[in-house]
Amino acid sequence: MNKYNGTSSVEAIELKRSGRKSIYSPTEKIQVIEIENFPLLGKLTAFRFIEWVLKNPGGVVSLPTGKTPEFFIKWVTRIIERWETKEIQSLLEGYGIEGSKRPDVKSLSFVQIDEFYPMNAQQHNSFYYYVNEFYIKRFGLVREQALLIDATSLGLPSRKTMQEVFPDNVVDLSLRVRQTRTELERLQKEVINRVDVFCTEYESRIRAMGGIGFFLGGIGPDGHIAFNVRGSSFFSVTRLTGTNYETQAAAATDLGGIEISRSRLVITIGLATITYNPAVTAIVMAAGDAKARIVQQAIEEKKNPQYPASILQDLENARFYLTKGAASLLTERRFEDFRNLNTVEQEQSDDVVISLALARGKALCELSQKDFENDRVGKELLRKTGISHKELAEATQRRIIDKLEKGLHQVTQTTFLHTEPHHDDIMLGYQPYLYHLVRDPSVQHYFANLTSGFTAVSNQYVFSIVTKLEKHIQSDSFASLLEEGYFDPKDTTKRMEDVYLYLDGTAAHSQERKDEAEARRLLRNLIEVHRTTDMKVLQLRVKELDEYLRTQYPGAKDPPRHPNSERDNSRMGSRITVGALRNRSIGNPRVASWILSGRHFFGRTGGEQGCPSNS
Repeated sequence: MNKYNGTSSVEAIELKRSGRKSIYSPTEKIQVIEIENFPLLGKLTAFRFIEWVLKNPGGVVSLPTGKTPEFFIKWVTRIIERWETKEIQSLLEGYGIEGSKRPDVKSLSFVQIDEFYPMNAQQHNSFYYYVNEFYIKRFGLVREQALLIDATSLGLPSRKTMQEVFPDNVVDLSLRVRQTRTELERLQKEVINRVDVFCTEYESRIRAMGGIGFFLGGIGPDGHIAFNVRGSSFFSVTRLTGTNYETQAAAATDLGGIEISRSRLVITIGLATITYNPAVTAIVMAAGDAKARIVQQAIEEKKNPQYPASILQDLENARFYLTKGAASLLTERRFEDFRNLNTVEQEQSDDVVISLALARGKALCELSQKDFENDRVGKELLRKTGISHKELAEATQRRIIDKLEKGLHQVTQTTFLHTEPHHDDIMLGYQPYLYHLVRDPSVQHYFANLTSGFTAVSNQYVFSIVTKLEKHIQSDSFASLLEEGYFDPKDTTKRMEDVYLYLDGTAAHSQERKDEAEARRLLRNLIEVHRTTDMKVLQLRVKELDEYLRTQYPGAKDPPRHPNSERDNSRMGSRITVGALRNRSIGNPRVASWILSGRHFFGRTGGEQGCPSNS
């Protein structure tokens, strides 16, 4: 088994800069380095990796895919490409790294952590593609020294395709143990068995290499590392396995929708694979408040399969690199921050008192002096404020009641600005409550979404709407509506009639009416986007969309817009990609009133109208 040098001046310097200890015993069981923000997290990790490579030439590394390593990859690439520059040499010196000799990245062996199955390795959303593009090509690793998972035809007999063996990419792992009922199931069982053999051989090859020397990974929404989801055995090895809902939801963006990701399996190295070599430097990166709870569980709880990353507690060189947000629930650090406050704000006081009441299972007014004194944060609150426990509890209760009463108060003569990261956040979050609470005609609402990009519209959903339009676009009724000016994009009244038709169809249990309403809305959008009412041109555009969606795999990146997409073309109209169409849509199929809206969700509503005028 390989012996690796896990010492680090990078960590020591960054730790000193943070003003924290590396570990707060006995609560914390894994060492932590805190960083201010996500980009700096990538920078630190990059220099730690370079430091490790310099100390361990010929080592075995395993690096993550996805969004987590974005800045890590940028910094490593920059360091390697600009090694001789004053900028990089100065940074290396600042981290205590000897910069006279370049890191020998070509000597490294690489282990791919995981991959979806089934998955064509040539697809841009495959991890195989990611590893080749970002690690082998950019870092200069040697392809022949990389242990990769090419799932394109993995396990298949000759002259068979994945679609033939696993229709709709659904793999039933129960075939491992149950009797087959059909010839197709017999074939599927054989393929699954071959994949299992591949996984066993993959594990053996990793161990023959001496195990992983440098492991870098993120942590999933359920606490998983690699694809070892919550409940994975600490003795797990490389295997083909299913995932849970949290993991499927996180993967939905890459795979083109939850309906795709929930049926996709994964091949992943196991927890025992990661920890096979006890000298491994294992680093988990996490950023943001959303990761704080799972990070706290992995670091502070006893080892438990419910917290997969807690397996790292056994490793001397295991580390969590965290942003302030991701570290915000670590008990000792949280108390240290509270103790160092010069003044306690009302919100902070309320947080302490409410947390204490929940912990004791008491109403606020029932909290006693002893309750506060037996809780170190509560005791510190008493000391800092000089206010009695009774006054603190009463003040918190009063502020909660004030907020509740304010929420019940009738709002008039008020203008609201609602902002959201994505097009459908408000709609799926609190729109129904807002609509019924403030219908006063004197109240106005402005809505703004603050990012561009895809909304909750999958290829499959868009294709279903295109298919409905293809059925209706040649009908006499659509031709008449077009001639009457019904599809004028500027006519908001007619736009709302699409919604009313859909709602009528819902009330009448008529799928035909709902399909027509969706077809009308899409045609209206196409007229607005292409700036033409020529029915032949529109029919051509619908056909193009149909062909495009049939040939794209879920999650594929759309090609760039045509250079002339913003200009009118009297013969053919302007081109538009599916991405542009989806970016113009609200796209949640369950919310009929905003199906494929055709405009960016930036508008206002007032009085009895009750929903945005441009929706």
